[in-house]
Amino acid sequence: MTTHVDSEATPAPAEDFLNRPATPAQRIQSVLHRQPALSPAIVLVLAAIVFSLINDRFYALQNLSLVAQQVAVIGSLAVGQTVIILTAGIDLSIGAVMVLASLLMSKLVADNGVPGVLALLAGAAVAIAAQAVNGLLVTKIKLPPFIVTLGTLSIFTAITLIYAKGQTVSLQPGNILMWSADTVSIGQLNLTTGVLLMIALYAVIGYALRYTAWGRHLYAVGDDIEAARLAGISVNRVLLSAYVVGGFAIAVGAWILVGRVGGGDPNSGLNANLQSITAVVIGGTSLFGGRGVVLGSLIGALIVQVFVNGLALAGIDPNYQVLTVGVLVIAAVSVDQWIRSVKA
Repeated sequence: MTTHVDSEATPAPAEDFLNRPATPAQRIQSVLHRQPALSPAIVLVLAAIVFSLINDRFYALQNLSLVAQQVAVIGSLAVGQTVIILTAGIDLSIGAVMVLASLLMSKLVADNGVPGVLALLAGAAVAIAAQAVNGLLVTKIKLPPFIVTLGTLSIFTAITLIYAKGQTVSLQPGNILMWSADTVSIGQLNLTTGVLLMIALYAVIGYALRYTAWGRHLYAVGDDIEAARLAGISVNRVLLSAYVVGGFAIAVGAWILVGRVGGGDPNSGLNANLQSITAVVIGGTSLFGGRGVVLGSLIGALIVQVFVNGLALAGIDPNYQVLTVGVLVIAAVSVDQWIRSVKA
């Protein structure tokens, strides 16, 4: 005898549930997870459109040149900060190291008559060595990056103030340290050499992260440090290399800073530590590590400067400019949390 089975009452196979269509939220999450720089890029484009409608001077080449020049220093620091945050770390001392390196470069030339090239190399060596100290404290003593860099923030700031003795240093044009302030004309757009240095830095580090084994190992360590260790990755070496590469980015930022302020100033870059983190977070790099691209950090730095510039052109109180940046940071972290929760 044949038994009739009601197909509608038969439970659906497990694979039907596994292959069910993705919801719109899941599709959006998937795209944003694959392209971390996409959401900040959309914000940047929308902000530029809105501010150009509010004030047509926003798109003036002179204003765009100013925005690019103001981004150069923080944008360079954001490269180093990105590499460190990708490992699920953070660097609160990055701005203090930059100021120390820039002051050392300037004083060696102005007070000791050291050739500019040697002074530049000495400043770069100090920046890399300072970051190596941070990296060794994290990898060898196993201290949390937040605590390590919070402590070295005070140490490097104090060393800078003691070394400067409350004085600023001015340099004359023509020195290689001032080369980063030279103007380069691209059509009717005038940029400084410092902006081009920043772009070159992004190209080099971006390529290394995307196409080298070092970059893949860096993402793996940030995503799951224990899984990376079990996979045979030298976790401590990767973490230390992230801080050393951060030191290189700091050296570039210090060079740009010298050209921008015309020498060494112990009071310059007071907020650079937090501004670099702000650029990275708004740029879509996850504070939990393992997800993000350096291009997003450049976009994040541009977003901050575009909002500051656009609100200033609109005649908005500067206090609201600070408020806007705070809202952007919270919104960016919220989006990152949403992406991670939907993925889970």
